[in-house]
Amino acid sequence: MKFYGKYAPCPKINRILFFVCISILLTCGYAAGLKTADRFFAPLKQRLLSEKKPAFNAKLINNLFSSPRLTANIKGISRYFKHNEAKLNYDQFLSADSIGKAKAYMKNHKQELLKAKKEYGVDPAVITAIMLVETRLGAYTGKQSVFGILATMAALADKDARDFFWSRIHKQTNLTRSRFDKKAKAKAQWAYRELTAYIQYTSRDGFDPLALKGSYAGALGLAQFMPTNILTLGRDGNKDGRVDLFNHDDAIASIAEYLKHYGWKPGINRKTARKAVYNYNHSSYYVDIILKVADRLKAGS
Repeated sequence: MKFYGKYAPCPKINRILFFVCISILLTCGYAAGLKTADRFFAPLKQRLLSEKKPAFNAKLINNLFSSPRLTANIKGISRYFKHNEAKLNYDQFLSADSIGKAKAYMKNHKQELLKAKKEYGVDPAVITAIMLVETRLGAYTGKQSVFGILATMAALADKDARDFFWSRIHKQTNLTRSRFDKKAKAKAQWAYRELTAYIQYTSRDGFDPLALKGSYAGALGLAQFMPTNILTLGRDGNKDGRVDLFNHDDAIASIAEYLKHYGWKPGINRKTARKAVYNYNHSSYYVDIILKVADRLKAGS
């Protein structure tokens, strides 16, 4: 509709009307997005509210799911349906620069590494190699909300959530819908276990569940532990009363405990060493590079 002559709004009124319309559209869009997020997480929220463990009190769960910091991380977990371990460039960790930084790390954290060797019997070079490959010695620990990642994946147990997710990623994956559903259901079951462990861990050790950042898989800290492993194998290396895997003392002690738990001991042969490291990451490529880096560090080359 156009206005002419004395009925035409002045430019100032046109601008006001424009901004009013934009505000209404943005408000409606925000509300719609919030409603979608509510629907996406609703079954998961109810499932967590039914948990009987002390950490799962209604106030905490309601606060987590009503927080504006929580969003459905579709982009983050979509990588789970495209990721191929074999295509990762592990050889980069054998470069002179990487080995040099790892040697410097061993020198700077000599006392913590020797303490871990004495207490757990694990080779400092292997601990350092894992830290290098996992997070480049702490330089890259991940930028994803751990709670958001795990909650989004766990929510895929619900069909409506899978439909919503599939509508946004089906063009980015070579999976068929049936294969996607099968994988999503399995991952949702796994993520729920990790999410419940994460809530217990953050409650136990006094962390804000929505504040910690990690990988797109939900692993966190310098050692990239999953929450279930933090609960059982995480260690308080600096004896401050909590397991903080962003602290080097705690991360070193936790890696050592993890490897010891899976069979590492002083003087083990190569085959047993491979099995222990394989339990850290179920990839033969990963095991190969960890042991190669450790060899380089021990050889001083």
